Amino acid sequence: MSDVSITKLTLDGLRESLQQVGYRVETATDPVAGLPYLRSATGGLAFDIRPGNQLSDADGSFVDAAFTAILQVQGELPLDLVNRWNATRRFGRLQLSQPFLVFCLDVSVAGGVMPDYLRAQIEIWDRLVQELIAYLRDELRQLSAKNGSASSPVSQTPGHQSATEVDAPTTVQ
Repeated sequence: MSDVSITKLTLDGLRESLQQVGYRVETATDPVAGLPYLRSATGGLAFDIRPGNQLSDADGSFVDAAFTAILQVQGELPLDLVNRWNATRRFGRLQLSQPFLVFCLDVSVAGGVMPDYLRAQIEIWDRLVQELIAYLRDELRQLSAKNGSASSPVSQTPGHQSATEVDAPTTVQ
């Protein structure tokens, strides 16, 4: 990577950065807003990278982006589960907005950052997603055992890849 400071992002530049660390990335267009964004997956969990604050450049550049994974909640999901995650992790945040569980991480290059910083943010996202998958599986397994239920209250939203299922009765899809 170069030592040139990154002061703005583009979808093409973000795609390249993600591909350099091994992600498959596709460009998609929001059907409502008509705006392009990136889509990828890690650990079987699909996520989007949405541009943030646009710069006045004509090239469509921006200074921040949101990495977001959305899971659909089926039934009740205790808010305590979400709060416990947020209280024990930094950077990425879970939000429960029925019927969705949203996991997000904001990445900003405002003021300029080195390429290694951007790569580190991508690696943090990947690590947090892996931890989230394990956390949800463990917590939902315990919740199912406590409630005597075999169904999972969380699944991937339509149009996204499904996460790998575990052998336990409760799964995250």
